[in-house]
Amino acid sequence: MSLALLIEVLLVGGVLAWLAQRVGEHWPRWIALAALLIDLVLVGWVAHAAPHGQWLAEARWAWIPRFGIGVHLALDGLSLVLILLSLLLGVLSVIISWREITTRIGFFHFNLLWTLAGVLGVFLSLDLFLFFVFWEVMLVPMYFLVALWGHEARERAAMKFFIYTQGSGLLMLAAILALVFLHQAESGQWSFDYAALRETTLTAPVGFWILAGFFVAFAVKLPAVPIHGWLPDTHTQAPTAGSVILAGVLLKTGAYGMIRFVVNFFPAQAQLLVPWALLLALLGILYGAVLAFAQTDVKRLVAYTSISHMGFVLLGIFAGTSLALRGAVMMMVAHGLITPALFALAGALQARLHSREMADMGGLWAEVPCLGTAALFFVMAAVGLPGLAGFVGEFLVLAGTFSLYPLVTVIAALGMVVSVIYGLQLVQQVFHGERRGAQVPARISHHRAKRGRR
Repeated sequence: MSLALLIEVLLVGGVLAWLAQRVGEHWPRWIALAALLIDLVLVGWVAHAAPHGQWLAEARWAWIPRFGIGVHLALDGLSLVLILLSLLLGVLSVIISWREITTRIGFFHFNLLWTLAGVLGVFLSLDLFLFFVFWEVMLVPMYFLVALWGHEARERAAMKFFIYTQGSGLLMLAAILALVFLHQAESGQWSFDYAALRETTLTAPVGFWILAGFFVAFAVKLPAVPIHGWLPDTHTQAPTAGSVILAGVLLKTGAYGMIRFVVNFFPAQAQLLVPWALLLALLGILYGAVLAFAQTDVKRLVAYTSISHMGFVLLGIFAGTSLALRGAVMMMVAHGLITPALFALAGALQARLHSREMADMGGLWAEVPCLGTAALFFVMAAVGLPGLAGFVGEFLVLAGTFSLYPLVTVIAALGMVVSVIYGLQLVQQVFHGERRGAQVPARISHHRAKRGRR
């Protein structure tokens, strides 16, 4: 029941936050923050009280027994880490939107909490029909977050996000139904349960096409090149909190699906995909890094770095070694901390300068040294500075891949080299050199003058 409470608290909290706007504009924020903190306490309690075994916690009851559909929730180490990451980023999103979001505040926090509820459902569901329901639940409120509170081209970006993700979701639904029909023909029973469907005997061509449906759906969300077209525009146009949730949480659902429902669910058929998955990983690593170097918009630059970093995750998942897989999980966590921080910093710059263009910046270190220090730290983490989380994840992926695919490892390492170039370019153009573009905002100049007098 405690696993279901994790989702229910966010769903109820979202509705209460929406209704609370009639009382006062700060009530939705406090309610959303309270719901997320309650969930963090619940997760900590579940993890502390969990017995040793495959599942730290599990809950199951019937839902639509005629078709073998049930509510089957389970928590293991992988889903625990990703849920904690999601809730922490949810708290950060509420805090950074405290002043940024000034219209429809209740509806904003409703969509934020329902997006996170859908994400938690994805990480917990072991019934494939329930998994698909939560997969769709997290998409619709994210569409509204971008379309209603985004920037100048928000409607186009939100529609592109919805078409890509909804289309891939329908492809996954077709794959789920095909698997269920095959299981029913073989066993005589309807079931959407993860463990039951894993026992289904799949012939080579049929199994491969079912696997392809899952793979494409998760590759779109990862995202993998060339089906990444929704990500740069959506990240650029989303509000800061939307970019944080997209980068830190929603992209991880694609990687989680790859691990849970591709590699583990179809181990034999997944071997046929390995060469193509490695090729897509290399394309993502290099393409994302090169395109990031070519950007002049800060948020768009950070968006392309996500494509490059998630390429390392895809490489680690399909490299075929336990070390590379551990590196992929570490990379998921590192990316989930580093990239949202960079988006938060980009949002802070946009709020002060009313521009995302690096041509309008320069020389900001003297004006906002704390912001510059934070940006330098997270940029160094993003480019893989030894001792920081980004380096650990990338190193484990490359070390685990080298034993089987040395040439692939060498090519992937080039992405780390390019990342240093675009990272230094970002810091140089934004925080160093001469001041360009618009004048320094009076509020920042005032704080600088106060520091000078001290």
